[in-house]
Amino acid sequence: MNNPRTQLRALGAPGDLGWVVMAHGEIYAAEFGWDTSFEALVARIVADYAAGHDPAREAAWIAELDGRRVGCIFCVAADDTTAQLRILLVDPSARGHRVGGQLVDACISFARNAGYQRMKLWTNHPLTAARRVYLQRGFTLVSEDEHESFGAQLRGQVYELAL
Repeated sequence: MNNPRTQLRALGAPGDLGWVVMAHGEIYAAEFGWDTSFEALVARIVADYAAGHDPAREAAWIAELDGRRVGCIFCVAADDTTAQLRILLVDPSARGHRVGGQLVDACISFARNAGYQRMKLWTNHPLTAARRVYLQRGFTLVSEDEHESFGAQLRGQVYELAL
């Protein structure tokens, strides 16, 4: 059996934006029971990025496995010195192929090259695989708060990384 081929590319092909929103909605509903308010949040993030981003300071990637979309990540400006990692996703069919790590590494590298001093991200406690990727790359937990969102009781977590 051939080893699957993973590739990262810049977001921008027709269908990429819709796929990011759809994949988040479907996967998070199936895995965590989250409702469509989460999909709506992702749609707002994607729409804001598509409506106007500074390519020197913001970027997004799609991961493909044998030519099929299986992951994404966005790097956007939180402020002049802080990049924000947003909407990391790896399709269940691609897990175990180091796709999440490749996406996070691309995001961190871009942020460093763009001159940011730090990177932050917001996640929720059930996302254990993503948290492992973040911790392996040196992110540290800076705050937590309990909240009810997406039809679930969650513990939101903010992580930061000095660049």
